[in-house]
Amino acid sequence: MADGKLILLVDDDPNILQVAGFALQKSGFQIMTAQDGNEALARFRADKPDLVLLDVMMPERDGTDLCRIIRKESETPVIFLSSMSDEIDKVVGLELGADDYITKPFSPRELVARIKTVLRRSAAQSKPETPIMSDVLCQYGYLKLDSERFQVFWESREIALTATEFCLLRILLSVPGKVFNRSELVERAYGGETFVSDRTVDSHIRHIRDKFRPFDADPIETLHGIGYKLSDCGQGTAR
Repeated sequence: MADGKLILLVDDDPNILQVAGFALQKSGFQIMTAQDGNEALARFRADKPDLVLLDVMMPERDGTDLCRIIRKESETPVIFLSSMSDEIDKVVGLELGADDYITKPFSPRELVARIKTVLRRSAAQSKPETPIMSDVLCQYGYLKLDSERFQVFWESREIALTATEFCLLRILLSVPGKVFNRSELVERAYGGETFVSDRTVDSHIRHIRDKFRPFDADPIETLHGIGYKLSDCGQGTAR
């Protein structure tokens, strides 16, 4: 999935901009670049890219700060690039709302594959609105998911999730009461296309819970040492 999608590539290393930019253009993407956080934010707001490829350590404004701002303003997919390989750094990035995290050095082929995976998961969000059909709605108690429009509601209140978060919640809702271990969630959400650690899944689950917390709700139950399942969500019935 390239189809001329616009990628904002943000890095203060000219070599990364050149190598990554060439690989993405060769794969059919459009590219615009920025070398610091302030320039990147201006370009993001002006040009509205389909995905942001974001270095963590940058002058003016670092990548984590920029990701916070992007996530407040939109659900545009974000992938972090970083030379830091510590797992805690990856978890922090994902908790900020990033969709993926790639450690430098990386192969251009891996970079393109990861971007295509993230774009595939988020593609449905950009579909034009169509009439709601009963087979795209799934409800359990106060929780309702509309798979056609990628919308999530708790009672009548909409909760904005990223594509990955939506996918994980939909998996849990597909079989209420079933306990999914982390490997099952990774396989269903990512399709086995890339390595994803258990900590990555935990981070996304935590982020989902954070978004429900203002409504005094928690749609996910943790079974320590086993995995996750849908909570009773107001003791509803799936349909």
